Amino acid sequence: MEKLYTLEEAAAVMGTTGRFPRRLVAQRRIRFVKLGRFVRIPESAIDEFLDEGTVEVVHRANRGCAS
Repeated sequence: MEKLYTLEEAAAVMGTTGRFPRRLVAQRRIRFVKLGRFVRIPESAIDEFLDEGTVEVVHRANRGCAS
């Protein structure tokens, strides 16, 4: 079984405040599990969210000074 994080634990894993994962859940921008009145975020959902938001480095060709 996959680890389920509380909203506070998810915030710690993502390095954010507790409000951020609450907002993600409210906006349905991250997968979550509802256990009665409790909300839990699967570890894989955090990984997917971070992967989707990762911006890769773009290497541009070194252009000389335009004269």
